[in-house]
Parts: sequence; structure tokens; C-alpha cells
Amino acid sequence: MQTIYNLFRDNIRQYGMIIALVLITGLFWILTDGINFTPLNLTNLILQNGFILVLAVGMVLVIITGNIDLSVGSVVAVIGAIAGVLIINMGVPVWIAVILSLLAGALIGVWQGFWVAYVGVPSFIVTLGGMLIFRGLTLWLLDGKSLAPFPDSFQKISGGFIPNIGGGDIHLLTIGLAIILSLALVWIEFRKRSQQLQHQLDVLPLWVSLLKLAILISVINYFMYQLALNKGLPTVLVIVIGLIIIYTFIMNNTVMGRHVYATGGNRKAADLSGIKTKRVVFWVFVNNGLLAALAGLMFAARLNSATPAAGNMLELDAIAAVFIGGASMAGGVGTVIGAIVGGLVMGVMNNGMSLIGIGIDWQQTIKGFVLLAAVAFDVYTKNKR
Repeated sequence: MQTIYNLFRDNIRQYGMIIALVLITGLFWILTDGINFTPLNLTNLILQNGFILVLAVGMVLVIITGNIDLSVGSVVAVIGAIAGVLIINMGVPVWIAVILSLLAGALIGVWQGFWVAYVGVPSFIVTLGGMLIFRGLTLWLLDGKSLAPFPDSFQKISGGFIPNIGGGDIHLLTIGLAIILSLALVWIEFRKRSQQLQHQLDVLPLWVSLLKLAILISVINYFMYQLALNKGLPTVLVIVIGLIIIYTFIMNNTVMGRHVYATGGNRKAADLSGIKTKRVVFWVFVNNGLLAALAGLMFAARLNSATPAAGNMLELDAIAAVFIGGASMAGGVGTVIGAIVGGLVMGVMNNGMSLIGIGIDWQQTIKGFVLLAAVAFDVYTKNKR
């Protein structure tokens, strides 16, 4: 029991948010008479929040280094405008326009990363300036008007689904992927457990590991089954899962990931240990620009238009998702999974409040209190140590 207590205490931010997500989901299941668990609503939940989850993945790395990016909402808008001009006005093939738009996002990251990392301007100021610059460029590119519609091939970035096999009412490929994912989780859990035992580290009792796996696999398979009853796995979810796998691996298993945590945890100590912290911060901003560009393409594809108001306030949703997911204001703390959980908390709240008829005014108020509570919880737990 002491091992379980220590595990929960050391991961209280992450586990606390997972528990909060379960409780919030259960609350809205009661309040909506189960409507939030219908296949159609679960699909819509993914489509409505996919680009926020992508932004959260990029933002968590920035915040771990002790910085912040206020410009991602404007980057979403300007990338949508670039894609609209290229595809709709100039007739550029979709795949070329997508590549050019992603490159534009990376260049935006280069611009901002240079000022933050090598010139030493605080990230708050650099990205606040970027927010204004890129919003202005959006208005200039679009001449204050919306561009629409995008071709069907572009819209599939946000509204497409993986193909079915064999036909029928149930999307069999989604069921198959759920089984594969379940087996992968079992393998990962027991591989991690084996490594901990080899290094004589504390491990959870076997029954706790099995219970955790059983709950996680049950939730995943139920969720995937509901999606299979509708149209299957959305392209957006495939993108998000891919990003989760890639960035979780980078942050947990690579030198680059350790350097990111070290830079945010204690930059002077990281410099003295030989870590090129300026380079780390620079590439984190380049990465964030690239992911913001991907989110911009997804947002434009979902709207089926490039509009000057695109991405408005998305930077606050992304930042809120990261802090709700357990990242620290001081840097050095945070996980990709935590950011995704935080984004899902925000998404489930938005979706549930809309279903029960709460107005946008109270939605914003409640989200503000949730963010404040999450940061206060971070400060409280840090002071308790």
C-alpha cells in the first residue's frame, strides 16, 4: 500500500487530472442522459477538439522549457490563409500547398525561436508581438474576407475517416486497431515493469498493474467500439495518436527530451553540464510553429474556409490544456499525455455544457475557474514538498 501511495503522491498532477476527467465525463453522462456517449457525439467531440490537442502537444514542450507562446492562435489563422490563397486562388495542388504551409509554420518557429533563444527577448513579448504580426498578415492575405470552399481532398484532413473493410454496420478496421492497441499497452506495461525489476526499483503490485490495464483497455475498447458504430476512426484522431506516440517517446526515451526537461528545470545547471540550452529553446519553438501550422490546416479544413477570425483565443485553450494537464508555471514539469488529458477535460466540458444548454458566457466563466484551480493546485502541491 505504501508503494501505491508513493506512486500517487509522485504523480499527483497527472493522476489527479485523469480522475477529474473521469468524474467530469460521468457528471455529463448523468446530466445529458448518456447523450455525450453516443457514437455521433463522441465523433464530433474528436473533430471539434483535434486541433486543440495538436496545439497542446507543441505548447507543452514550450512550457516545459519555462517559456510560453501566445501566438499560436494567430499562426493557425495565417496558415489557413496561406493554404486558402495557394489552393483556392492560385490552384496549387493540395499536397504541395500542405507542405508549403507546414514549412511556413516552421519558419515562423525559426523567427520566434531566434528572438527568444539567441537575442534573449522574453518569450511572452516575442510571441505577443507574433500574435499581432500574424493576425495582421492574415487580414492582408485575405483582404479581410473569407476564402471558400476548399476541395474535398483538403477537407479530409479534418473530416475524413479511415476506410472500412468488408462493409457492414460496424467499422471492422477500427475494432482491429483497438485490439492491436490493447495488446501494445499490455506489452508496454510489462516491459516497463520488467525493466524496473531489473534495476531494483519500486514497482506496483501485480494486481494493481493488472487492474490499471483492465480499466484502460476497457475504456479504449468501449470508446473505439462507439466510433466503429458511426463512421470509424477519424483522420484527426489518427494524427493525434501518432503525435502522442512520437512525442511521448522523444520526451521519455531520447537525449533531446532529457535536455528539454533539464533546460526548464534549471537552465544555469543545464548550461554548466554542457547542454546547449539556446539550441534546445530554439528547436522547441520551431517544433511549436510546425505543429501550429498542422493545427491551422486542420482548422481550415474543418471550417472549409480560410477566415480572418480563425484561431481566435485558441492559444488560451492550448495553454489552459497544458496547465490543467499538470505542467508547471516554473518549467521543467509536464508530459504530453498530461497535455492531452487537459485538452480532453476542456473538450468534454465544452461539449457537455453545450449539450445541457449552458450559454457561452457561463462556459467561459467556468473554464476560467477550472484553469485557476489547476494552477492553484500546482502551487499547493509544490509548496507541500
